[in-house]
Formats: sequence, structure tokens, C-alpha cells
Amino acid sequence: MNNPFETAIAQLDQAARITPLDPKKLEQLKHSDRYTEVSIPVDMDDGSQKIFTGFRSQHNNARGPYKGGIRYHEQVSLDEVKALSFWMSFKNAVVNVPFGGGKGGVIVNPKKLSPGELERLSRGYIRKMYPILGPQLDVPAPDVNTNGQIMWWMLDEYQKITGSSSLATFTGKPIEHGGSQGREEATGFGGSVVLRETLRAELIKLPKEKTVAIQGFGNVATFFAESARSLGLKIVAVSDSKGGIYQPDGLDVGGVEKYKKKKGSVTNLPGAKNISNEELLALPVTVLVPAALENVLHVGNARKLEASIIIEMANGPTTNEADAIFTKRNVLVIPDILANSGGVATSYYEWYQNIHGESWNKEQVLAKLEKQMVQAFQDVLEVKKAHDTTFRNAAYILAASRIMDAMG
Repeated sequence: MNNPFETAIAQLDQAARITPLDPKKLEQLKHSDRYTEVSIPVDMDDGSQKIFTGFRSQHNNARGPYKGGIRYHEQVSLDEVKALSFWMSFKNAVVNVPFGGGKGGVIVNPKKLSPGELERLSRGYIRKMYPILGPQLDVPAPDVNTNGQIMWWMLDEYQKITGSSSLATFTGKPIEHGGSQGREEATGFGGSVVLRETLRAELIKLPKEKTVAIQGFGNVATFFAESARSLGLKIVAVSDSKGGIYQPDGLDVGGVEKYKKKKGSVTNLPGAKNISNEELLALPVTVLVPAALENVLHVGNARKLEASIIIEMANGPTTNEADAIFTKRNVLVIPDILANSGGVATSYYEWYQNIHGESWNKEQVLAKLEKQMVQAFQDVLEVKKAHDTTFRNAAYILAASRIMDAMG
């Protein structure tokens, strides 16, 4: 498995070979400003105590407060949160919101914790991390296996410890506790806007009927699928951790959602063919959307892909070796730091509303987001054309330039 932080650095180095970037600032961007590791004691329901390890990586704050999620997962590591905080710095710069990059995590399988243990863990994380958090310092959000409820516990604990009444230290909160309308749809909706703009740009010849396969069918993928379908694209395959389904005539996205909620997986859907996650990646489709895990597109399967466009809705789904193969094969790869940046753009809107005591409705939020995603795509496309390079290199060049300008 590729080290995600090494992958991130290699992507920056690739961009730096295309255009001159300040070598001193470039070296600074390869290191986090700070990373913190803490031990979190948690009283368990059976009267025992367990010690959990938590992390926070603060990559760069030249453009504004550190910003990024907190994930709960058994595979969380320092290298992972360092890489993800790096990507957040670049993602925020690409979509042009005034944040830097941060990321946090706890090594835990949250499914093994009771609700009470989960709350005590979440509050314990904040008791250790609160000195490095704040509305103008570092603003966490939900990530893998965390949600609005966990953000509310964390905010409540932060307010108790600091005496602050500000809601803006955390985003992704429940609506009733200062969360933003439209946040749930934001990442998937933003990705579909980027797909729409990619198709409108007519950079490669495509068939009249455009088909889509999506690896993953969580929150991001379902909203992406609904938005893509509204654009006239045919969703022919989706998958989850248990496997995938394929229906060449097109899937009823709403029906698949209902089926998954009832059965716990998309597999065995009547009228669709069961396929593996690996088979999904090689389907004869126009657009492939990896929306689940890191490193799923690699040297072992990159040549088997038949898609003309890849929209990276997951973080880091493509290895550098696979990227090189796609470039040679003229496959358009829309990188994660552009494609899935709708979530953090809307986190910025939540932060802004909290800071200014405002409340926007869903239509206002999604209208602002659509405009911002269109601009981000156009900005990256302009750099791509200027340097005759890939979308990924263009996104990194644009982001690095913006961050370096702010570094002074």
C-alpha cells in the first residue's frame, strides 16, 4: 500500500517540475507546521479504562485557520493525517476559501463502542486538543465514522473548557446547533458541477449517451449520483464494501438507496447483476467515480479501465503510477482536490454564518456553491491550458501559487 504522505509530496513535486516554484517555500509545504499526538483515557461501560491514541496535523495556515476533519478508524496513522492535512491545504486553495489545511483522527473502531463510550472518547479528544483549536486557529469537521452529533459533543466540551460561546470552532454540526443547510449534499453536488463543467469543456470526444460507474455508495456518492442523473447521465453501476451491482440500462438511484437502507448493501438488487468492486472499475463506461477508498486505481488495474473520465470523489484514490498510465492513455482525471472540494467550501459557509450570526437556506448555499465550483474548475482549466498539462498538475500549480503568495 502506498504511503499517502509520500504520494502527496510526489504530486507536488510533479507540479513543481512544470513551473518554477520558490524552492524554500516548496520545501516548507512538504512539512506540517505542527502535529500533535495525544493519549485519551476513556472509562468504559464495564468499569475498565482504555487509552486511545489521537492525532491532529496542522499543515499550513498562511491562507487562514487550519481546516479539516476528524476521523475515527482502526487504520488511522500519523502519516495518514499528515497527508490528509496537506491535501486540505491544497483543496482549500483550489476552491479559494480562506482556510489552511488540518486533519485529525483517533485509532478506534467506533462500532465497538457504546453511545456513552463514543461520547466520552469525543469529549476526551477535545480535553487534550482544545489549546490548539479555535475559530481563528483550527476548525475541525466530521470525516470517516464521525458525524454532526460527534461535532456537537466536541463543541459542547470546547465551550465548557474555554468559556467561549462561539459556534465557529467546529463545522458539520447539526442544523439546530449552528450547522449549515446544504452541507449534507455539498460534496456530491459540488462533484457533479465539476463533472458538468468537464463535459461542457469538450476536451475529449465522448459518446452521445454517457454512462457512469460509482465505486462507493455512501453519502457523497448518493448525492453525486442523483445530481449526475439530473444532468442526463445514466448511472449503470454502484458498489459498497460488500460488492457492486451493474445494470447497463441504468439504475434507479432512489430505488437503490431505499434498497440499501433496507438490506444493508446494494448487492443482490433484483434486475441487476452482482459484480465485485474490482470489476466495477473496468466497466465500459464514460465516467468512473472512485468515491470510497484510497489507492484503488493502481498499476495493476490502470490499463484495464475503459472510462474516458475519472472524477475523484474519494481522497487519494489514484496512485502516481496509475496517474502516469492515464496520462499516456489520454484519460481525463479530475483530481480530488478539485472534484470533492464542495464539502469544505460549504464548511466555510457554515463557519462564516456562525462568525457573522447569519443563517442561509439550502437554495442560497447550493447557489453559492455552484458558482464557487464553476470558478474553481475554470481557474484550474486555465492553468491546464497555459501549461499543457494534466488537471492534477494544474490544480497543484494553482494551489501552490496561492499558498505561496499568502506565505509572503
